[in-house]
Amino acid sequence: MPATSSRPYGLGFWLMCLSSFLFFLSFNLLLPELPDHLTHLGGGNYKGYIIALFTLTAGLSRPFSGKLSDTVGRIPVMIFGSLVCFLCGFAYPFAQTVVAFLGLRLLHGFSTGFKPTGTAAYIADIVPDERRGEAMGLVGLTGTLGMAVGPMLGTWIGEHFSINALFYTSSGVALLSVLVQGTLTETLAPAQRQKFRPGLLRLHRDELIEPRVLVPALVMVLALFPFGAVLTVVPDQSKLLGLSSKGLFYTSYTIAALAIRLAAGRASDRYGRVRVLRWSVAVVALSLALLAGWTTPTGFLVAAVLFGLGTGLVSPTLLAWGVDLSDPAYRGRAMATLYIALEVGIGLGALAAGWIYVNKAERLPWVHGLSLLMTLAALVYLLTLSTKPAPAPAVEPEPVAAEDLV
Repeated sequence: MPATSSRPYGLGFWLMCLSSFLFFLSFNLLLPELPDHLTHLGGGNYKGYIIALFTLTAGLSRPFSGKLSDTVGRIPVMIFGSLVCFLCGFAYPFAQTVVAFLGLRLLHGFSTGFKPTGTAAYIADIVPDERRGEAMGLVGLTGTLGMAVGPMLGTWIGEHFSINALFYTSSGVALLSVLVQGTLTETLAPAQRQKFRPGLLRLHRDELIEPRVLVPALVMVLALFPFGAVLTVVPDQSKLLGLSSKGLFYTSYTIAALAIRLAAGRASDRYGRVRVLRWSVAVVALSLALLAGWTTPTGFLVAAVLFGLGTGLVSPTLLAWGVDLSDPAYRGRAMATLYIALEVGIGLGALAAGWIYVNKAERLPWVHGLSLLMTLAALVYLLTLSTKPAPAPAVEPEPVAAEDLV
């Protein structure tokens, strides 16, 4: 039977949430310790590339993951992404030069190029339209929880054990994500499913992006630029402010993001995607203004909370908006297009932060100032858009019963 509003979330949905938690936990374990590790290898001036290279391959692989999600299936795409995390975790201890380390970051990016694309398409398959924003928020919430636990746990492992123990822990957590995904049932219709063959990796021009979702994709680029910039400089800024843990900003940010998603997860379903995005992007702008101008630990953590409140609704609302606009037959491609935009925004933010900061504390306000300008551009663009809901696609495939997906 189809999923209904009264019971939209079955065991398959919650297993997917667990898989997302483990996946995001896996690579976020590493984030607080990677800048110091790269400095130890002699690459302190290349900190901006830690995030930028990761997002580069994630973005480049999105058209492939979108096509494969619509042809081979959602679950194979997700499993491939998690396996990349598993293998890279084991490889980091052997990357003992700056070039080898950055090359591995490049390869590691394939993980987020595949796993979230398959996840978003899978979730869109199993939940009803009127709960779409809430469902994307819940899945995002579990990923955000992984992002919260990851930096704290990673810092603790790095301090009490070793950086190699941290890498192996990251690998093991990714393997758990693979095992959870193996319990799920494919949601791509059998008539659409194909066996993988190398020819599927050849992309035609019209398979690169989904034009129906270009408007939310542009907002994604502008609104996610600050995320890449902030992730790049926050570990160093935390140390400069004398905070006891480099993961404290991440924790404050993530708790706020979790709270807003729990409290307002259905806001965009009720009030519209554009209206919710206007408010959330405005809060992100306020947080960046505080980061640029308030240089005390208290101000830093207040900004972290506001940053979490603002960004907590941005990504799930944009993804739900993309599903609203997409053709169901090309749902994977639509999700891939939005994630390309996400990676472009994060990657450009990280690169810009690295180029501007160059380990000089006096340049931190310039990093946050540029992020603020990008966020304000997103807000101005959103204010020009109509708040009327977009018409639903003409053809919608028969929904899959969420409670049957185990």
